[in-house]
Amino acid sequence: MTVKEVRGAPAGAGSAAAPLVDLVAGARPNFVKLAPVVRAIRKQGRLAYRVVHTGQHYDAAMSDSFFEQLDLPAPDVHLDVGSGTQAAQTGRILERYEAHLLAGRPAATVVFGDVNSTVACALAAVKLQVPVAHVEAGLRSFDRTMPEEINRLLTDAVADLLLVTEPSGLANLEREGLPSSKVRLVGNVMIDTLRAHLPAARGSGIASRLGLNGSPYGFVTLHRPSNVDRPETLAPLLELLGELARERPLVFAVHPRTRAAARAAGLLELIRPGRPDLICVDPLPYLDALALVAGASAVITDSGGLQEETSVLGVPCLTLRRNTERPITVELGTSRLVGSEPAAIRAAFRQVLAGEWPPGRSIPLWDGAAGERIADALASWLVPAPLPCPAA
Repeated sequence: MTVKEVRGAPAGAGSAAAPLVDLVAGARPNFVKLAPVVRAIRKQGRLAYRVVHTGQHYDAAMSDSFFEQLDLPAPDVHLDVGSGTQAAQTGRILERYEAHLLAGRPAATVVFGDVNSTVACALAAVKLQVPVAHVEAGLRSFDRTMPEEINRLLTDAVADLLLVTEPSGLANLEREGLPSSKVRLVGNVMIDTLRAHLPAARGSGIASRLGLNGSPYGFVTLHRPSNVDRPETLAPLLELLGELARERPLVFAVHPRTRAAARAAGLLELIRPGRPDLICVDPLPYLDALALVAGASAVITDSGGLQEETSVLGVPCLTLRRNTERPITVELGTSRLVGSEPAAIRAAFRQVLAGEWPPGRSIPLWDGAAGERIADALASWLVPAPLPCPAA
C-alpha cells in the first residue's frame, strides 16, 4: 500500500483551532463539485481542510488537468488506488483511506457524488467514528443494476450530514426514514463551477481547433455499462451516431471504458479518428468540454452531470437512459429520457434539428452559491455555537 503525503496537514484556511475536514475526490465529477467548496471554506475561515485524491481516475486526462483548470490546490493526500473491478477498487480505497485516518483523524470526512471513492471513504470513516457529510445526497434512479445507485444508498445510510441538490432528494431521504435534522437543501455545487468558468470556457477555441469553424454541431458522451458493455447495445448506438453525424457533425468525447468495449467488440472502425462528421476525441479538459457543451445545438449523453449542465445552459439533452436520479432536469430542465433504442434517439434528434425542443426553466438554488451554503452547513455542524454572555 502506498499513501503519499503531498503537502503538510492541516492545510487550507482557518486557524490552528479550526476543525479539520477531509474533502475526498476520486473521479472527474468529484473535482468539479469539490472546487467551489474549497473556495468557500477558504473565504469563510471557520474550517481547515485537506484535499484527499483517491486516484480512482488516475491519468492526467481524467484528473490532473481538472486541478489546474479549476484552480484546486494540489492534493494533500494521494491514495494511488488506480483501476480495477468495482470490488477491488472499492476495497483498495477503503483500506488506504482507513490508514490515512489512523495516521491523522479529521473532524469530519466530506464525500461527493456517487463513485466508488464516495462510498469507500464514507465506510472507512464511519467505522472509525469519524462523522461523514455527503454532498449530493438523496439522488435516486431506483435502478439497482447501476453501481452508482448502490453507492448512493450506502453512503446516505451511514452519513451524518446530507447535503441535497434538489427537492426529489429531500423526498427520497424522508421515504427512507432518514431524520430531517441531518438534511440540508443546498443546491447544486457543480453549477457553481460552471458559472464561474463559463466565460473562460467560451474563449477556449476548441470548436475551431476541431475544424467546426462556426458550424452547428452536437456533443456526445457514453460511458454507462448499460450502454457500452454489451456489443449488441453498443454497436447500434455507434452506428446511429455515424448516421446522425451525417445530418449534423457530432463531437464524441470517447471515455476509456467505451473505447475498451469497442476494441473488445471489434467496433473501433466506427470511432476511428479523422472523420469530418463524427469527430472522436479523447476525454477533454474541463474548459474544453464545457465550451463544447455550451456551444452545442444538442447533447447526446448518459451522464448525470451533463443533464445538469445542459439544463442550466439551455441546451437540448438527449439522455440515453430509461431513468434518472436527477428528475428536476426533466421536469424543469432540457433533458429528456430517450433510452438506447436508435429509433427513439433518431426521432428526438430530428426534433432538435427542427427547432421543436422545449426550453427549460430556472432551477431553484442552482445559482452559483451552493458552495457557500455547503461551507456554512459544515461549519454550523462542526463549530459549536458560542455560549451567550452572562448578564452583567
